[in-house]
Amino acid sequence: MATRPSRGRVTAAVVVIAALAAVAIRAAGQQTTAFPPSSLLTPSLSGMDNFALYCAPCHGRDGKGNGPVAAALKMPPADLTRISTRNSGVFPADRVRRFVTNGAEVPAHGSSAMPVWGPTFRALDSSDKLVAIRIANVISYLESIQQ
Repeated sequence: MATRPSRGRVTAAVVVIAALAAVAIRAAGQQTTAFPPSSLLTPSLSGMDNFALYCAPCHGRDGKGNGPVAAALKMPPADLTRISTRNSGVFPADRVRRFVTNGAEVPAHGSSAMPVWGPTFRALDSSDKLVAIRIANVISYLESIQQ
């Protein structure tokens, strides 16, 4: 048969928990850092800026698939400067937008390990309009770096 804790023990436990919570809240309010926490979402809507932050780690700043994370991936990232070349000289903007926004099974990414930016941007910014602008600008930037 289980015994119930005495009223005094329950009260003491509640007081200790409340005191610890108060100390934690007070300490959190007093913490200072040299750098303010950074957002995962860049305020810039520029395609080049968004590419540099979200795509370049894998695809490289030049889009050729040589980013600092590339060596850690199962398959090398695509050379994004050759999308038009791989499509008979035509940049397939709608297909690229759908891929960036919703993802797709792509052999180079194994099980589509490339982040799908539509849901990611929506999680960081509740404005569907700004998410669409951000993605459209990345697609325009990709089109501008075609060889």
